[in-house]
Amino acid sequence: MLEKNGAPMAAQQHYSFFQGVERNFDKAAGYTRFESGILEQIKACNSVYRVKFPVRIGEKTEVIEAYRVQHSHHKLPCKGGIRYSMDVNQDEVMALAALMTYKCAIVNVPFGGAKGGIRINPKNYSVYELEKITRRYTSELVKKNFIGAGIDVPAPDYGTGAREMSWIADTYASLNPGDINSLGCVTGKPVSQGGVRGRTEATGLGVFYGVRELCNVPEDMNRLGLSTGIQGKRVIVQGLGNVGYHAAKFFYEAGAILVGIAEYEGGLYNANGLALEEVVAHRKATGSLANFPGATFIANSSETLEMDCDILIPAALENVINETNAARIKAKIIGEGANGPLTPEADEILNAKGCIIVPDMYLNAGGVTVSYFEWLKNLSHVRFGRMDKRFAENQNASIIKTVESLTGKSVTEIERQHLVHGPDEVDLVYSGLEDTMIGSYHEIRDSLKSLNIQDMRTAAFVVSINKIGVAYEELGIFP
Repeated sequence: MLEKNGAPMAAQQHYSFFQGVERNFDKAAGYTRFESGILEQIKACNSVYRVKFPVRIGEKTEVIEAYRVQHSHHKLPCKGGIRYSMDVNQDEVMALAALMTYKCAIVNVPFGGAKGGIRINPKNYSVYELEKITRRYTSELVKKNFIGAGIDVPAPDYGTGAREMSWIADTYASLNPGDINSLGCVTGKPVSQGGVRGRTEATGLGVFYGVRELCNVPEDMNRLGLSTGIQGKRVIVQGLGNVGYHAAKFFYEAGAILVGIAEYEGGLYNANGLALEEVVAHRKATGSLANFPGATFIANSSETLEMDCDILIPAALENVINETNAARIKAKIIGEGANGPLTPEADEILNAKGCIIVPDMYLNAGGVTVSYFEWLKNLSHVRFGRMDKRFAENQNASIIKTVESLTGKSVTEIERQHLVHGPDEVDLVYSGLEDTMIGSYHEIRDSLKSLNIQDMRTAAFVVSINKIGVAYEELGIFP
């Protein structure tokens, strides 16, 4: 047996993200009524595609390693992002695909879970080279029937964005001429390429809506010794990427005090609050959070998470809070903006301390919820609001005119504009997301209360398992 540092390698512990997800699943399964066969089918990854393909980079040919995992086919299409990172591996992609299955069920989005990844550091490639890699990856998915509006619909994730999604959509369309729903093969596209307004900030906004709903429940806030509402709550956000930045922005605008921000080069802390846009501008100008005026710079970024606050939002990568630092976390509310930022061991430590952990599989579902709206837009071939915006505005104007005539009083021009306004696409997207996050939060909370479950993650898994189990029963595939 191979040895490392004098110990047999088999004896050394290796954290498996997928096994961590399965561990949480098994804990929740005991609260459901389903037989073991159905539970095993829900838990298993249905399809795992691992591919290596050559791409000409400069004067050399590189062999690129990539994955696409379809965790569940209980509903189609499958749905999940594609990440570009050197940390991509099969275990991680399987875990993230599984979380997507449970996430979609929780927020009542009719997709099965999937995930993809390419094992590269995108910073090491030019835009032209990234385009070649992305298009070749897409063609590999097309070959194996792992992409399509009714089959599997990717989206952006860590290291990817609207640009990559537009390349995917274009490649798929070129390989499927005549498919009028080809734009529905991927979401997170630029608006000009069939994307939906509000998608960029969707995950961060969903994080805000979910934590806000928790903070609006008097019973839960009393248990934590906090007042209701977001106003005045002290917040630390880890990550200034798309999710972290927008979550911080919406908390800040709602009256929360942003006391800490953490990034890979370090963190900032100011008990009196940080001005988000000033921090972002400083980091853009200098390349670092260091030397930001009026705040303490923390060289070890992870220590920022341990500073005093009411709400902690880890919105970067997985496993950042684990058994080594969980006991030092002071936040009373932890909202998982990232996928898997807490290990199961950290969960146990923090739950024992009385913290409320709002789990990733619910809290960062804003992205897939708005991706669902984009997919519907692509299939319907009409922009949201196009058919009713003008009608609503004319009707509202008529109502105001009638009220003014009856009362003999007139509203101001600003009031008139506000009252007349018909819903634009982004208004409808925000409204749909808000309704989704509020409704799903109370489904989880009702499950937690009725079954006397001790933590929100387990309750979220129970809600998800129950919905997927019923779907499998109704499919009739278990004679």
